[in-house]
Amino acid sequence: MRSYRELFRTPEFRPLLIASTGQVAGQTVGGLALGTLVYGTTGSPLLSSLAMFGPSLAQVVGAATLLSAADRLPSRAALSALGLLLGAGTAVQAVPGLPVAASFAVLMALGVLSSLGGGVRYGLLGELLTRDGYLLGRSVFAMASGVVQIFGFAAGGALVAAVSPRGALLVAAGLHAAGAVAAHRGLARRPPRAAGRPSPAATWRTNAVLWADRRRRRVYLALWVPGGLIVGAESLYVPYAPALAGPLFACGALGMLAGDTVVGRFVPRRRADRLVVPLSLLLAGPYLVFAMRPPAAVTVAAVLLATVGYASGLLLQDRLMALTPEELSGHALGLHSAGMLTLQGVGAALAGALAEWTAPGRAIATLAGASLAVTAVLAPGLRAQPAAPRTTTGAGAAHDA
Repeated sequence: MRSYRELFRTPEFRPLLIASTGQVAGQTVGGLALGTLVYGTTGSPLLSSLAMFGPSLAQVVGAATLLSAADRLPSRAALSALGLLLGAGTAVQAVPGLPVAASFAVLMALGVLSSLGGGVRYGLLGELLTRDGYLLGRSVFAMASGVVQIFGFAAGGALVAAVSPRGALLVAAGLHAAGAVAAHRGLARRPPRAAGRPSPAATWRTNAVLWADRRRRRVYLALWVPGGLIVGAESLYVPYAPALAGPLFACGALGMLAGDTVVGRFVPRRRADRLVVPLSLLLAGPYLVFAMRPPAAVTVAAVLLATVGYASGLLLQDRLMALTPEELSGHALGLHSAGMLTLQGVGAALAGALAEWTAPGRAIATLAGASLAVTAVLAPGLRAQPAAPRTTTGAGAAHDA
């Protein structure tokens, strides 16, 4: 499958895409609104960055307890319920007078629940598409996410200015609810991909299976750490330049869109693996200029160029799918999503702490340097390599290659 026409003719692809973009839109508008609200209340770069990306820290709890449900729950019911819960939690954060501590407690609870969403969503995507169509389909999801973020950050900034951060949070709650409706009405009922009851014990066992293979461990680390540090750097846009934060987020989404479009649609699969390391280095390198606090035009250009490097994640996810048994695909992608978001939360916390100690621009550059160092360490194992066949669960768990 190499054409968008074939992709959009696939049954249920479009409603799944709409449901996903509804959640991305809600998170984009809500995150910017809450980060602005918390910064205006506390004046703290650390709390502002945690308000936008801190829920990601709770993903590790979900990854340890809930992920076995990604392949053991009916996809339509799980996605619908998750969208409604996210909408309700976002609406609670708009309550006037809600203490900052209570707002963060709600954020953490939503973060735990959200850890399940990536596994259900992308496991279903892998079920709907053929093996050779997954990269194209995943790139369309990433492209849609980029477009939604471009307009979401712009609209979120306008909503915050026009109707207040709390009003923007209510709009975000409605977007989550709309995504839930799209999932319920557009997706067919289908049985779970795996048998058995979800439980923390089952989650731990499958996590151990997935982590046992050294090739998968390397891919997971490459998916989680370099990008997590850069997202931490991005969490400092508000304290770095409050008036420029919206355009910087929007340009970052535009750069991500451009990279995903080129890699997903035009790069031949036989050459794709060679781009993993260069794209990972591109993701961090331009952020070094923040240490010199350059003019706004240079700052925007650096962000636009760097975020093209997020396309490395598409290639790494495709490799992960090749190394994972089909019946564990939802859990494997959920572990990727939860780990990625957890590391983004760690990066945001680290960024906020560094910004409290030094200037936000220097903190951004420091995290970029750390991302470059991690990529350099992982690079020898990320060179092009033949993909392993997708085997049964037992075979996939057997060796530490």
